[in-house]
Amino acid sequence: MDAQVEAVQRMQDYIAMHLDTNITLADLANVSQYSPWYSYRLFVNLLHMTPAVYIRRLRLSKSALRLRDEKVKIIDVAFDTGYESVDGYQRAFYKEFGCNPYEYSVCPTPIYLFKPYGIKYAQKKESEEMSEVKSVFLQVVEKPERKVIIKRGKEATEYFKYCEEVGCDVWGLLCSMKAISGEPVCLWLPKNYIKAGTSEYVQGVEVATDYSGEIPDGFDVIELPKCKYIMFQGEPFEEENFGEAIQQVWDAIKKYNPQSIGYAWDDSNPRIQLEPIGTRGYIELHPVKSI
Repeated sequence: MDAQVEAVQRMQDYIAMHLDTNITLADLANVSQYSPWYSYRLFVNLLHMTPAVYIRRLRLSKSALRLRDEKVKIIDVAFDTGYESVDGYQRAFYKEFGCNPYEYSVCPTPIYLFKPYGIKYAQKKESEEMSEVKSVFLQVVEKPERKVIIKRGKEATEYFKYCEEVGCDVWGLLCSMKAISGEPVCLWLPKNYIKAGTSEYVQGVEVATDYSGEIPDGFDVIELPKCKYIMFQGEPFEEENFGEAIQQVWDAIKKYNPQSIGYAWDDSNPRIQLEPIGTRGYIELHPVKSI
């Protein structure tokens, strides 16, 4: 099974790197190191969709971000996404997101982008014993007063339990919303922000205090004050070692005393986790106050 997972992961990696090119089953078979027929079967069995559907959904999500962030013509986006006509692109866009691409470009609303996880990393892994000591970098940053549009869970105190309660698709929706910090966030909420019967751990997107856009169904809005944070950032890591990378940063945080730089931990503001991305290292932000 490990060899099959590795093969599908190689196909996913190839698709991500060549999304703007014509990707054939022969290409995927070549990187999977299996026959085209068997590669196709493995892909469907482990990811529950065909390679064609996977690629189409990724391309449509990429095109949605272009419509949100750039001044582009629908016809250009349609051709760049691989469609031979605007009509075909519009139908596919509407089927995927439930809205017309032109209307979305004029007034972007939250939509569920397709944000697949690598098959190797989709299941929780126990962190392994660290084979070597790695550096964790610290920086004091300041976040402005802001709103956060959040999706609450039930009892979750960490990511995997949250996904069980809420579903992993929430992240795709959050990624479709323009955040003042450039990306969605995961939060461990202090008690004063937790509603009865809801979770400490939530996911959300930070927006300006004057945000007046759409709030997705089932989401709440909290207001956070201006606050200083110590940002802990680990070294870049191989994606399959994400559990170990997170644990290394957590170990460093436990040992760190902010009094050495004139601060104390601030329990009235949420702790923040960013998406673990191997090329930048794991990042977590802890609120502090001056002493």
